Amino acid sequence: MGDVLAGFHAVWEFDSDSVLIRFERGIRRPKLFQALGERRIPYEALRSVTVSAGRRGTVVLHAVPRRGADPLMEVADGQLKEDADPYRLVLPAERELLASYYADELRTALHPAAEEPADRHLVTAPEPPLHFKAYDGKATFDGQAVAFRWFWTGASSAKWKSGDQTFAIDALAGVEWRSPEVLNGHLRLLERAAPEARPGEADQDPASVVFGLGYGPVHESLPFAAAVLQAVRRAEQAPDAVERAPVRRAGSAGRDPADIADRIRHLGALHGAGLLTDDEFSTKKAELLAEL
Repeated sequence: MGDVLAGFHAVWEFDSDSVLIRFERGIRRPKLFQALGERRIPYEALRSVTVSAGRRGTVVLHAVPRRGADPLMEVADGQLKEDADPYRLVLPAERELLASYYADELRTALHPAAEEPADRHLVTAPEPPLHFKAYDGKATFDGQAVAFRWFWTGASSAKWKSGDQTFAIDALAGVEWRSPEVLNGHLRLLERAAPEARPGEADQDPASVVFGLGYGPVHESLPFAAAVLQAVRRAEQAPDAVERAPVRRAGSAGRDPADIADRIRHLGALHGAGLLTDDEFSTKKAELLAEL
């Protein structure tokens, strides 16, 4: 098409096989849009396109992605608020005819199997390294593994007993994201072959971090989850995927001695409060000392 359509929060640049969505920055722009920056959406990734009346004298051009085509929307799983949907372009109402024109153009460019789920991700997730602070720990992703480092002030005793966690991408089956804007928001890593039964609550699960009180906001935790999911899907499609080890979980090797000392002191406080037995305290202390 080679045209440009500018809305209130984004600009859509139409190409022969895709649309480049550039999200504008500003204090009134959704933080998720600012975090995404720009995204190229192949027409093959779209399921449908609609035009509808918006609020306060606006019209909305809405492209709906195919199921499984965009890791960001797959992880979001319908939890995004309407104003934070990156596939909505809000325009002044007087541009309705122009929006309808581009909607028709996009419909003619849809893939023949647009109604079917995509067999792979067609839209690129944000690139690692990525990190964010949850309520009970810091999550980092370097492209190969996800690491959780627990905070003293938020992590449960169950997580402290387990120690900091590292999950290799090829050991994961997926990601569960529950918006921080609802009760019990969290990010949970789904392991292909967990070594033990996992507790139901995210605050007790060492494969999860919990949100709340301003921690794990959508614009940080959702792109993070999308990037992890995309890496997991790519690992599953790799030629050697069947031969990979089921699970690898461990703390970081060669850790700072001062950090180890702080953690041992915290374990001592948990032990003194009766949250750790003598055996549990001795075992975890030995594990921490072994990391020096």
